[in-house]
Amino acid sequence: MKTIFSLCLLLLCLASCQTSNDNNTTNNDSGKLTFHKSHLPQRQNTPFSAAVETENLLFLSGQIGKDHAKGMLATGGIEAETKQAIENIKAVLAQHNSSLDRVVKCTVILSDINDFKAFNSVYVQYFPNKPARTTFAAGGLAANAKIEIDVIAAK
Repeated sequence: MKTIFSLCLLLLCLASCQTSNDNNTTNNDSGKLTFHKSHLPQRQNTPFSAAVETENLLFLSGQIGKDHAKGMLATGGIEAETKQAIENIKAVLAQHNSSLDRVVKCTVILSDINDFKAFNSVYVQYFPNKPARTTFAAGGLAANAKIEIDVIAAK
């Protein structure tokens, strides 16, 4: 519960930094930060940034296995949701001139740790460079998803 509260607090802080512009850029002693809205029109008003850019890094918000064109989770279980989540990440990275081969860190959250082997069988097809990774299970994910993945990538 503390983890969920902390994540909500972080999302609220990020959301408060946004303006009505497509991208909100701030400068501070650490350098320039750019908060990017989603490239998808139907996701323009989410209370978080699709990606936050600093220096040569992109920090992407977590992606579940939702097919945004259909407005629903991919059907077919953990493998299908894993593939869709990674395809969603791939699209966000492409929007910001990066790609899966530039990913340096993945955080993977499974709704059931017993899905680890099946998830991993799909994951390895997309990440041959083997970025650093953390994987854990949570009691529940948004939209009743089986998986959520966030990444940090080099530009």
